[in-house]
Amino acid sequence: MSEELERRIDQGAGNTPADLVLKGGRVFDLVTGTLIETDVAVCGDIIVGTCGEYRGTTEIDVSGKTIVPGFIDTHLHIESSLVTPHEFDRCVLPRGITTAICDPHEISNVIGAEGIRYFLECAEHTLMDIRVQLSSCVPATSFETAGAALGVDDLLPFKDHPKVIGLAEFMNYPGVLAKDPGCLAKLDAFSDVPIDGHAPQVRGYDLNGYLAAGIRTDHETTTADEALEKLKKGMHILVREGSVSKDLEALIPIITERHSPFIALCTDDRNPLDIGEWGHLDHMIRTAIAAGVEPLAMYRAASISGARIFGLRDRGLVAPGWRADIVVLDDLEACRVDSVICGGQIVSDTAFGSRKTVEPTGRNSVKARPVTAKQLQSPAYDGDVPVIGVIPGKIITEHLRMKLPLSNGHPQIDLDQDAIKIAVVERHGKTGNIGIGFVKGFGIKRGAIASTVGHDCHNICVVGANEDDMAVAANRLGEIEGGFVVVDDGKVLAEISLPVAGLMSLEPYEAVHDRLIKLRDAARDLGTVLEEPFLQVAFLPLPVIPHLKITDLGVFDVDKFALVDATD
Repeated sequence: MSEELERRIDQGAGNTPADLVLKGGRVFDLVTGTLIETDVAVCGDIIVGTCGEYRGTTEIDVSGKTIVPGFIDTHLHIESSLVTPHEFDRCVLPRGITTAICDPHEISNVIGAEGIRYFLECAEHTLMDIRVQLSSCVPATSFETAGAALGVDDLLPFKDHPKVIGLAEFMNYPGVLAKDPGCLAKLDAFSDVPIDGHAPQVRGYDLNGYLAAGIRTDHETTTADEALEKLKKGMHILVREGSVSKDLEALIPIITERHSPFIALCTDDRNPLDIGEWGHLDHMIRTAIAAGVEPLAMYRAASISGARIFGLRDRGLVAPGWRADIVVLDDLEACRVDSVICGGQIVSDTAFGSRKTVEPTGRNSVKARPVTAKQLQSPAYDGDVPVIGVIPGKIITEHLRMKLPLSNGHPQIDLDQDAIKIAVVERHGKTGNIGIGFVKGFGIKRGAIASTVGHDCHNICVVGANEDDMAVAANRLGEIEGGFVVVDDGKVLAEISLPVAGLMSLEPYEAVHDRLIKLRDAARDLGTVLEEPFLQVAFLPLPVIPHLKITDLGVFDVDKFALVDATD
């Protein structure tokens, strides 16, 4: 290491040519907020020179361009991009995302520790620096059937892995407040590393109790008022803009220069369709600046603030001694990326082609028993029927009560009220459970949509205007190793196979993007009014997000944290 240090010192001092020099550009200094005309010198994977002129073995002319630190996505599930970590790397790194802090929670719920090992192995071979937060809640609750369970003893062997940062989002906030022994054991074992929070609408004394457990971040904040309370209590806000959960607009008022050290950016769940059409963190940056956020506040949130929040002390600034994660922009306010350097390496097709591949895991994970239309009959209810109310752009739902037509005491689909049926079919080959309910907000007039992406246990979730098509859609998922499917009149209109744990494709992200367009068009032909119907389906079985959800055990009242009794 001493030889490398000597090289850095000599190159930074200008005694020898640097390995790489960006010449003629200007650095957006996130300390002072000024634009500095300067060369940027790099030795290996470290920036060694700014505020001067340098010679380099390799020199790149960036005249007229602006240089900023690489962007950090502080919380995401790569599985929700529907591609493998290698393809995710190729998809978003050219947009400037040089660090991704991921929680392999989705694959862990399907195949357990094997999924964590797969992600860690992939992280060792991607160009992007993928860091892993160990999944804290597998399963998230006891009111659903997962493919695996991870206790504290399952997580501890991974704690010292160089790619592991800490403990991922602690979704079971009721368990924390109830002092559940399993929750407390995990919190205690990881008290010396970052612990991610997950506290939707948790306020007041409950929030104090949750934070007292050592949790420091939250990406589930959806209003500025909620964010301000959490900031006042020392919580870091990870502003989220995913494919379904779109919180940026509501949180723009808190993204200020004063707050920026305590704010970072994340996507949580974003698919290749939205990345291709709108962007990733680059989309968040340009959108916020266009809405009036100061560029200094936004670029801090995109880099140095996230690095400090998660203890990544080596990155987040373009300055000597810092990791050479660099984004060269054609336009600062529009965040239009010209080129990217990650860990000192110029991002290119050649660089992506040099990566070692990793064998996929989690094949043949869809083990659901065949479903018949008769099995999708709703249970009888005494009085009005609980209905999940979809809120477009949110994973929070409404708890509605509706009067639905009956057949022999059983509630029926009512297209006039936009009340269609939803079912969650256990797919891990354990119980054969089928939870049945109703949902409003899709606008579907015929057919069915089904998915094995069903947060967080990833059972089959299917919504539809008739039970026959719902059964066809659910059964088709078993035949293609999981994925998304659209069915009408017994025929498959569009589908995508996700054979890696029923969550990720083995195809390039461009091919996944094209298949998603066909799926979206097919869903619209059924009448759906939702911009992103597939991920909206995926979040309906998530029983830790208010207010009404559904699992393979039945309709679930998140506020009461209990299954809904049909006699209520």
